[in-house]
Amino acid sequence: MSFVDDAVDRYAEEHTTPGGDLFERLEAETREKTTLPQMMVGRVEGKFLEFLVRSTGAQQVLELGTFTGYSSISMARGLTGTGRVISLDVNPDTTAIARRYAEEAGVADRIDYRLGPALDALASLDGPFDLIFIDADKANYANYYEALLPKLAANGLLVADNTLWSGRVVDGDADDTTRTIQQFNDRVRDDPRVEQVLLTVRDGMLLVKKTG
Repeated sequence: MSFVDDAVDRYAEEHTTPGGDLFERLEAETREKTTLPQMMVGRVEGKFLEFLVRSTGAQQVLELGTFTGYSSISMARGLTGTGRVISLDVNPDTTAIARRYAEEAGVADRIDYRLGPALDALASLDGPFDLIFIDADKANYANYYEALLPKLAANGLLVADNTLWSGRVVDGDADDTTRTIQQFNDRVRDDPRVEQVLLTVRDGMLLVKKTG
């Protein structure tokens, strides 16, 4: 999902290296079989995540919100050596699609797909994680953030998706979900433990790292 002009969005995609036929088919199946295909990260954000993993040399990656696997496969493609992605989701049907495409992409051995509520799973994950991507239920963003910050590596990067919420974060008369995103963004901005940059990539990506 992107809140920029459709023509500009298409232009950005046309000037981003494509992922190939596999991602095209994954996009098509996601549109056919899911009710909210806009949850898929798409070419620009997927390639950006791959770049982040590769450029930072991340080895331990955690994702909250697998959906149909576009982001986990993209990040796995950026791994080197023995790096791995742990991807959490509650939906077995969309996770099954993700597993199938990860197998076809040749990265299934690098991705550990786990089913169940993310907050429950986080209790059993020690970290530290070099890169954390949050793209799950918005109501729990603040809870995920507090649970994950201690598990973020000293030089690690936490990325929260949908933090511009189709541009509605600047609306004065916001609905409940928009207010939740606004409050989360403010919480991170005012947290002395971190520094951050909010990017206008697709639906907004908030990049966070620990200070010091």
